[in-house]
Amino acid sequence: MSIAEPPAVHEASVRTLADLLEELGDVPPNRVLQFPSPGTATEADLLKVAARADKRICELVDGTLVEKGTGYRESLLAGFLFSLLRTHCRRLNLGLVSGEQGTLRLWEGLVRIPDVAFVSWDRIPGRRVPVEPIPDLTPDLVVEVLSESNTRQEMDRKRGEYFRAGTRLVWQVDPRARTVTVYTSPDNPAVLRGDDVLDGGAVLPGFALPLSELFGELDVQG
Repeated sequence: MSIAEPPAVHEASVRTLADLLEELGDVPPNRVLQFPSPGTATEADLLKVAARADKRICELVDGTLVEKGTGYRESLLAGFLFSLLRTHCRRLNLGLVSGEQGTLRLWEGLVRIPDVAFVSWDRIPGRRVPVEPIPDLTPDLVVEVLSESNTRQEMDRKRGEYFRAGTRLVWQVDPRARTVTVYTSPDNPAVLRGDDVLDGGAVLPGFALPLSELFGELDVQG
């Protein structure tokens, strides 16, 4: 599948740190790496950071390395969804499901790492697992589990990029509100809560998960 054209970058609009943070979606400063200097980072820098002992998980945005917001409860929900989606997709041979370290190049200069992503075989060159560490892949489905450091502006920007690249469905999971917001376009949300059931629609036929089961993972006791 062809990679979407990146939006125009207006370098003059980024003059100060405040400008940079606003462009990135008002992310907290402690998630923006200063080395290499913002605006100069490359995919090679991204891979070097991932290989370091502290293994910081970063995305590449406008030449800047931005650390992903993380948390233990968020990881539990992402892992649970990854396991269910992978089992469903393997059983029906629908495509590949990646987890919270699965780098995806949406277009030149933009590398995102969804918490979970499903890519159908039709979007994968040769219908084989890519060998590149950062493949050119547009996911059909993206799952983002909100952490406390994620801002509304950051998630709005991410969602717009996913759909611009060709993503068909985005699930935004909020562990604190215990809701899942389903997007079939950047600005077309449907909020699920309580006894609602999350389903894959035309993107993942046959997949259904009660929200009570998903968020029940946060109530497990020994």
